Amino acid sequence: QVQLVESGGGLVQAGGSLRLSCAASGRTLSIYAMGWFRQAPGKDREFVSAIRWSASATSYADSVKGRFTISRDKAKNTVYLQMNSLKPEDTAVYFCAARLGYTGQALGVMRYDSWGQGIQVTVSS
Repeated sequence: QVQLVESGGGLVQAGGSLRLSCAASGRTLSIYAMGWFRQAPGKDREFVSAIRWSASATSYADSVKGRFTISRDKAKNTVYLQMNSLKPEDTAVYFCAARLGYTGQALGVMRYDSWGQGIQVTVSS
């Protein structure tokens, strides 16, 4: 198994920036991809962004393209989500996830095996 711990959330004004981090531990050699999801109050959890661990290919939800950037540091087993030009509608609990083992599915639809506890991001207007 892989354990995931998120950090970097908080409260920011609209137009501001935050960087989320997710540190992985455990069977990190089995990581194929890592992603970020979010869940706003009263809404379903939705895909935000993901990155293939070895090839660094990325994917983004349309709602965050051009504003969010995902990256990873393989030496630190950490994935980052740089969030710029934040909007009140970005307010949500953000979850880090890891896919263990190969899949031919796209980053946004593959099944993720391990999940972090989630971290709150609040954007005030």
